Amino acid sequence: MSSSLHSSTLGRAHFGFADPKDVDSFVETLARFERGEIDADAWRAFRLLRGTYGQRQEGDLSMLRAKIPQGILSADQLEALADVAEEFSRGFLHVTTRQNVQLHFLKLGEVGEAMRRLGEVGLTTREACGNSVRNITTSPTAGVAEDEIFDPTPYAEALTRFLLRHPLSSSLPRKFKIAFSGGGTDHAFASINDIGWHARTRDQKGKSERGFRVTVGGGTALWSQSGKELFAFLPAGEIFAVAEAILRVFHAKGDREHRKKNRMKFLIKQLGWEVWRDAVLHELAQIRAGGLVPPLPFDPDEPDEGEPPPSARNPRRPLSELDAFVAADRPRGPGLPPTFLPTLGDARGERFRRTNVRRQRQADFATVTVTVPLGDLSSGRLRGLAWIARTFADATVRTTPGQNLVLRWVRSDDVDRVYEALRRLGLSDPDPDSLADVTSCPGAESCKLAVTQSRGLARTLSEAITSDRSVVDRAQGLVVKVSGCPNGCGLHHVAGLGFQGGLRKVGGRPVPQYHVLAGGDAGGETARFGRLVAKIPARRIVEAVGRLVSLYEAKRAEGESITAYFARATVADLHDAVADLERLDEADATADDFVDLGEKMAFAPETMEGECAT
Repeated sequence: MSSSLHSSTLGRAHFGFADPKDVDSFVETLARFERGEIDADAWRAFRLLRGTYGQRQEGDLSMLRAKIPQGILSADQLEALADVAEEFSRGFLHVTTRQNVQLHFLKLGEVGEAMRRLGEVGLTTREACGNSVRNITTSPTAGVAEDEIFDPTPYAEALTRFLLRHPLSSSLPRKFKIAFSGGGTDHAFASINDIGWHARTRDQKGKSERGFRVTVGGGTALWSQSGKELFAFLPAGEIFAVAEAILRVFHAKGDREHRKKNRMKFLIKQLGWEVWRDAVLHELAQIRAGGLVPPLPFDPDEPDEGEPPPSARNPRRPLSELDAFVAADRPRGPGLPPTFLPTLGDARGERFRRTNVRRQRQADFATVTVTVPLGDLSSGRLRGLAWIARTFADATVRTTPGQNLVLRWVRSDDVDRVYEALRRLGLSDPDPDSLADVTSCPGAESCKLAVTQSRGLARTLSEAITSDRSVVDRAQGLVVKVSGCPNGCGLHHVAGLGFQGGLRKVGGRPVPQYHVLAGGDAGGETARFGRLVAKIPARRIVEAVGRLVSLYEAKRAEGESITAYFARATVADLHDAVADLERLDEADATADDFVDLGEKMAFAPETMEGECAT
């Protein structure tokens, strides 16, 4: 089991998930592979379970993914990530939609050393990739949101520790995803996970009992499916037993041959709901009867959720200390290195306060969302954020499914200073999770499966919108997500507008294009998936977005959100608004049409065998 290391950081969170033996094993197994003692297939399966993917580039370049359980990072961990990004990667990292972080373009021989540095601050890469139980996520505002039923973080952390290095966790037919929702407007996307835990309470003999509505078999990609209810109310003390029962059935009966149809949702479909559920209940009965799993390490109805962070902070430290981090910052290529520029048109931070600052349920405290363009953070900015978190917050940040960060426990009268601090770092952009803040997977920059440079589209669209933020106001609540292939890494299936990378041929030459999906939303108890509206060349997507926003303004009902309108409108109506943008032939194609966004050379897609299902 994982380490019980506790951080001295302010607040409730426990940060130690690393085990030095994992790194030793990685280094030893790599040496065995290099000596020819194990073959490439065995090595690939091993390294994936240790968080190491091969990239599309030739040679031994790798992507390293670190698990961030519940999305919680301490200031010490931010600084360690900054060190690793600077020494071994490109001077920056990427925040994923599952609240992890990824470092790209590492040399394979240096991965072990990078792992060891991360392990010193409790970060692990164990089971971050491969056919394993992946990072267990929660809402970044869990525990402080005004409308949640209760804080699911203690339960999510406990299940993380129970399943990390569990015998079943790294020997499954396919990857397995789990999320906890606290209720309210929580955005943990629990409905599209293999197991979704949705907070509930009920009255038992005059006492409030905590539990979860449990959904199973959710997922996106080739077959988008919202999770089906397994339990309307499961007492919180039984989460270990139920998780193990579900994993046992998946381990025993899951399809290990057909890589594209071996997620748990396909097993449920293959067996039929009743047969699958009976198998899980049979395993659950055996687990209960034999006492085969430990109890939660706390009272299920009264977990220790900690105290507010102490007031021994020093918000009067000079903000000029941040300038040294900026001056020393050196993000670099290959690919699209991040740029951090002053926010235009919001010099006083009025829009920032309106869109990025939310009142906590605890009096006199607020959360502050840090908008992170493309989810990329450089080493200098990571160190600056650690400084801000220690000075003004609880010395932690939370990563979000929108690839941003959230500072918590910021005193309301310190918000102005936090804004000024972020402005010095070039991280004071308003409008997180909007048209101006597009989410994207890494795409063809590094991923073997990607067709298009999704980050190029995300940057182009975000830049177009930030030059005229009135469009954001006209399309309030519209979330935009991009993936470079049909897989769900960018979560484009559940976006108000989702873009899926593809190609077409014009005059025998490949042109990058995007499938446009409209009306998706995973914020509720049941996910809604976007419908295919059109297939539009990459260079015309910005215009397509503008037209769809205008259509919404012309056709919406009173009080209707843009996402609700996209879900209600007929596909024909949505398609008609952009139909002429679909058409492209040799006569009207320009030279730019044959160049992907974010690239300079002619589009030459090359998809390879991916490692997502290895």
